This record gives sequence, structure tokens and C-alpha cells, in this order.
Amino acid sequence: MEKRLFGKTGKYVTEIGLGTWQLGTVWGKPFNREEAMRILAAADEAGINFIDTADVYNGGESEKAIGDYMAEHPDRFYVTTKCGRQLKPHTAEMYTPEAVAGFIQESLKRLKRERLDMILLHCPPTPVFARDDIFAELDRQKKAGNIADYGVSIEKTSEGLQALDYDISAMEVIFNMFRLKPLDELFPAAAAKNVGIIARVPLASGILTGKFTKETTFGEKDHRSFNREGASFDKGETFSGVPYDLGIDCAEELKKIFGTDKLAPIAIRWILMHPEVSVVIPGASRAEQLQNNICAAELAPLSKAQMEAVQILYDTRLRQIIHSQW
Repeated sequence: MEKRLFGKTGKYVTEIGLGTWQLGTVWGKPFNREEAMRILAAADEAGINFIDTADVYNGGESEKAIGDYMAEHPDRFYVTTKCGRQLKPHTAEMYTPEAVAGFIQESLKRLKRERLDMILLHCPPTPVFARDDIFAELDRQKKAGNIADYGVSIEKTSEGLQALDYDISAMEVIFNMFRLKPLDELFPAAAAKNVGIIARVPLASGILTGKFTKETTFGEKDHRSFNREGASFDKGETFSGVPYDLGIDCAEELKKIFGTDKLAPIAIRWILMHPEVSVVIPGASRAEQLQNNICAAELAPLSKAQMEAVQILYDTRLRQIIHSQW
């Protein structure tokens, strides 16, 4: 597995990491600890050294599983966790230095660490990205030795550009063949400040696997059923904000461009064609799914013609409805 420098942290991380929103479960199903531990072991065996998690994933169980695995297998993973989504209501006013400090202490306990490798503000409301007191608290936590580095997870590229005014080390952003806007300003600006980029939602909630059809159905508690219009959180997290039927049509066009029905490795390889990206974090609800993700690292670089074809598809089918929103 190739490694890339993770921004100003000075750490080298595998270009394909593990996202743990679905660790040990599928959408709407109970957490399966045994499967979670199998996934972590499979990632370890495959040479993956980067894990992305959050304090709200599976009600804290994802952090606990990672902490337990690392207690038995120390120094295997660089772990990025996120905080803030526990706040209810999730408003800018609820973000306080005391709340952030408390979240860090809770994650330290669940992850069984004396210091967090990286903590990100977890897609907070836009005004938080201009809150000097919140970033000052993160600086204090870093000086106190509770965190090694900090950064932000964002919904909008404008939020990322604003966060670059602070001493962040990393930024997590949706970036895939359906979401190209980060290439315009955000990636060049982040690179100029040596800020690492974590690319999330690489498969657009599964559409970019090429496995779905317009007849595919999802469970009642699956966000791909209930959040298409943003009923529970930003709709851009679900299918990258692309209307489902349009996404299926675009995936079919991508199959023709690349001459394959198996789009997942291609979609991940496309992301890795961008040097600004430090790591991409596809998830896995079963250990067996990891292999499909890892295959992307073994693919040859995509051709100039293929890269241009993806750009044309975006410009003609998606830009008008996607680009201005995020």
C-alpha cells in the first residue's frame, strides 16, 4: 500500500484508509462488535494504517472497538476522530470551548489513548468556522498534550476556505466523481498551507459501486431512504446530493467510459489521481468488502482521456445542480 504525507502532521498514511461510519453494521442495524473487530483485523493485515471515526458512530461503539483493538495491537493505526454532532440541538450556540474539551476527554477514554492523533470538528454549523474561541480551545488542547493535531470536516468548500485561517492540519471533505467543486479553490488553497485532505463518501453512498439500479430499495432506517432531501442532516452526505435516478444514469455512463460494471475500484483510483488528497476513506460493513477497496491501489493510473471524460460527464450532467450547493 502506497503512503502519502498527511499534511503538516509529518505522518505518512496509507492512501486508502478505513472509514468506520458502518463499522460492524449496515445502515439501521445493530452494532456487531465481532464483525467490527474482524474488519479492523482485516485492515491491519492489508497494511492500512489510517482509520477515520467519530464519537457518534454507532453511539461510541466504533471508537470503543478501535480502542480495544489498538490496546492489543499498538501503533498499528493513525486514528482521526471527530466531535460535535452529539450536541442537541446541533447549533453554533451549542459549540463552546468546554463542550469541545469534554468531547476530547470522552474520545480519549473510548479510544484508550493518552493523546488523540487527530480530532476534527464534525461538520459544525457554518458560523463555527469563524469562532476564534473554538479554535483557541483546540490550540490549548494541543499544548496540553491531549491532541497531536486538529482540523475540520466540512460540507461546503467555503467552510474549508474559512477554516484555513486557523492552524488546522487536516480537512475532511466529500470528493468523488460526482463532487468536483473542491478542485476549484479548496485543494489549491489547502496545498498552499500544507493541510492534509481526507476524501470521504468516495462511492457516493454506493451509487459509484455500479451495483445499484433504479429499482434498488433501501431499508427504512437507511439514510439512503430518509435523507435524500436532507431530513436528518445535510443531503449532500446522501448520494453526494445527486438525485438518485440521475446518479444511476451517470453511473451507467461511467461503466461505458471505463468498460466495466465494477466501478468501486475505479472511483477510488480516480480520487487518488489527485495529489492533494492524502487519504481516501471508503467504509466497510464486512471484512470481505475491504478487498474491493484495496484493489484500487493496484490499478494503473487512469488515462488523460478517462479523466477528461469524467470531467465532461460532470460538466454536462451534474454541475448545474451540484456545484453551487457545496
